[in-house]
Amino acid sequence: MKIDELLTGVNTVGISGHVRPDGDCIGSNIALYLYIKRNFPNIRVDLFLQKIPGEYLFLEGTEEINSDYSTDVDSYDVFFAIDCGKERLGDSEKFFDNAKKKVNIDHHMSNQGTGDENYIVPTASSACELVYDVIDKDKIDLDIAKALYTGIITDTGVLKYSNTSPKTLTVVADLIKFDFEFGALVDHVFFEKTYHQNQILGRALLESYLFMDGKCIVSVVSQQTMDLYQVESSDLDGIVSQLLLTTGTECAIFMYELETMKYKVSLRSKGQVNVAKIAELFGGGGHARAAGCTMNGTQHDVINSLSEYIDRELKGIGV
Repeated sequence: MKIDELLTGVNTVGISGHVRPDGDCIGSNIALYLYIKRNFPNIRVDLFLQKIPGEYLFLEGTEEINSDYSTDVDSYDVFFAIDCGKERLGDSEKFFDNAKKKVNIDHHMSNQGTGDENYIVPTASSACELVYDVIDKDKIDLDIAKALYTGIITDTGVLKYSNTSPKTLTVVADLIKFDFEFGALVDHVFFEKTYHQNQILGRALLESYLFMDGKCIVSVVSQQTMDLYQVESSDLDGIVSQLLLTTGTECAIFMYELETMKYKVSLRSKGQVNVAKIAELFGGGGHARAAGCTMNGTQHDVINSLSEYIDRELKGIGV
């Protein structure tokens, strides 16, 4: 796929990513938005995303994100769904469906491709790596490079996760040639936390517990606790990864309450448990070592349901 070829004769372009956008979603969407806006000035390009976490507002172009999903375009010539299939676009799904050409760029193994043209590479580190693949490298500028770098380091755990490949490192090496303070960017996006974020992290760790002979760790945050610490769902990013760093564990479960009897579940694995397969059983998805889903029931119901399949994975039976 080459973006420049897709834009031949095009007047209007829409771009969107998944609901509750994370760093990779934001970085890939912003990078493509800036690329088209700056290199194809005759094309109108609109970027639709839900409200993004504050730590990403330093990226150029975030102030132009349309979060109320209003537009006077009846049908975009091209609409890009990035870092997800169309079913996770939320309020943007209608724009995707109505577009003259639908393009899907994603790296999640659960996505079989929902566009007229698809670039789905499950072995890629991130959607940002795939956007890098399909744009003209000579047209990348500083702001585009920073957006792509941001998405790659967030989805790879600062190049630590197993989805980091030699190619990923080559892409990163090319991006840091633009001479931005990449160390400071990593600290700001990945490690730096507000006081309230540190408080809720501490509470989640304090109230976590081990089970399955210490092979699995779980922590649950209620809506009441979120209200107490004045945090939103985006403030909980990174907690599940911290849980997984517990010595002896193979799998981590982090859950927070969306509403009564409904939980957003994040799963992480050190490799023995394929959490993507488990998440898919409950309508979610992701990668072998990092996945998520939404589940109904009491917290104990949810944990018991997940435990059955985690145990099967630990025993090598499979789901």
